[in-house]
Amino acid sequence: MSAGQDEQVLEKIVERVRTNVRAAGIPITDDDIQGMIDKGFLANVVAFEAIAAQTPTDLIPDYLKGWGEDGAPPAPTAAAPAGSAERAPATEREPGYETLTEVAARLRTGEVSPVELTQQALDRIAERDGELNSFQLVLADGALAAAREAEREIAAGNWRGPLHGVPVAVKDLLAMKGTVTTAGSKILADWVTDFDAAAVERLREAGAVIVGKTRMSEFAYSPGSNNAHYGPTPNPWNREHDSAGSSSGSGAAVADGMVYGALGSDTGGSIRMPAGVCGIVGLKPTFGRVSLYGAVTLSWSLDHLGPMTRSVRDAAAMLQILAGHDPRDLRARAVPVPDYSAQLDAGVAGLRIGVLREDGSGMPLGTDEALAAWRAGLAALERNGAELVEIDIPEMQALRVLNSAIIAMEAATYHEPNLRERLDDFGDFMRHRVLSAYGYGPLALVKAQQARAALRRRLDAIFERVDLLSTPTLPYGAPRLGDPSRNTVFTSPFNALGWPAITVPVGRTAERLPLGLQLAGRPWDEVTVLRAAAVVEADGPWPGGKP
Repeated sequence: MSAGQDEQVLEKIVERVRTNVRAAGIPITDDDIQGMIDKGFLANVVAFEAIAAQTPTDLIPDYLKGWGEDGAPPAPTAAAPAGSAERAPATEREPGYETLTEVAARLRTGEVSPVELTQQALDRIAERDGELNSFQLVLADGALAAAREAEREIAAGNWRGPLHGVPVAVKDLLAMKGTVTTAGSKILADWVTDFDAAAVERLREAGAVIVGKTRMSEFAYSPGSNNAHYGPTPNPWNREHDSAGSSSGSGAAVADGMVYGALGSDTGGSIRMPAGVCGIVGLKPTFGRVSLYGAVTLSWSLDHLGPMTRSVRDAAAMLQILAGHDPRDLRARAVPVPDYSAQLDAGVAGLRIGVLREDGSGMPLGTDEALAAWRAGLAALERNGAELVEIDIPEMQALRVLNSAIIAMEAATYHEPNLRERLDDFGDFMRHRVLSAYGYGPLALVKAQQARAALRRRLDAIFERVDLLSTPTLPYGAPRLGDPSRNTVFTSPFNALGWPAITVPVGRTAERLPLGLQLAGRPWDEVTVLRAAAVVEADGPWPGGKP
């Protein structure tokens, strides 16, 4: 469309917003309308109108596709014979900055105690969190009690696995019995639950020590750490820069050495973006792999839950605990859960890695620094026997638009009662972003799901040519503090597709801001995604050490 046509469409959308919010009984002002326009939130509605106009009406919507019913994990790609490819040793990290699986080995033998580790974590939080604002709630007494219990069990020979006695954190949209779950909002500031989220249950069953709940952007609806109620989370590598969102606190806490791992949620990249800019590993599993029971919703059809860790092996260990069917969440599919660590050292010889060349935006893929770091990670894969295949995916631009549209409409559905009754209790960014959903037409959600189904079917064919896809995680290093910028450009398409995706560090900018490489794979094939990420981690330029 021309600029003049865009203006006409925008005027129509603004009028639609006014009509729809009036019908919903939401008391917005002209300032709210202008805020939506100034922040660019209605631009996505304009872009969606063009996609909807080109989508056939007789398509089965995506929500009627039986996610996982045809989703048995694919047969593993043949692994390279042991020792067939040389791999450089992993960069050594700073002493005292062990990974989760490294410290787990010492816990099991009694070389270190869970109580000692937990106290160290609490001390580190007390020392650093005043600067980083990464914790919403610290659970010192409960954590020490859990650590003492873990110590007794391990001493008695009842070792539960690699998370037993390890200090971890959870994002503050996951219910924990007897604690407040704010989801980064003022509206839920006093919401105390009498139950645990499924992911919290699984961590407890594994013997993990949950030391606290981490900061996040309001209701998880920002790709930056900006939060009108609790403030932003500075990046531990450079506090003038952002930790990204919405799992900002989890990313900063793991990167800074406060905890060995943390849980994040990911609707447009909210695990991978903070992990990428904080120099850690972040894994978004296949949609339906991990139960979201007990998690505050942003978008029912796009939310994912996964681990944020210091190493790929740690991510595999945490996913092993989190993955599995849960009848309380219809999204959590009953598909087999493989051993995620079994093939981590299998190498990538023979794997075909699709390297993104064109993404449909007409924009450069990233800054020179981000692209150089990405190519260094790709070179590590190639040195270890993978074949790099350049591939154009112009559909990524439409997937970005659809992902944003679906989030907006589902989020507005979830929040409408509070938009009607407590509008002023939303921060400006969250309020204006969720209100932009009222600019979509009455058929928009079905049209979006139809278009998504068509794109997913088309893009499934990519795996006839390649085994994995790779992009930069973000097109740059961490933006300035509180700036959400264009963080989701490479992450959100894989939420729309539901494919598993991971970020692994591959370098730093001149300002010492971490840069990441993203790998995405077939649905349910996290094994191959992890296996390739492990090669990048071992052979690529790892940022290393505490910030």
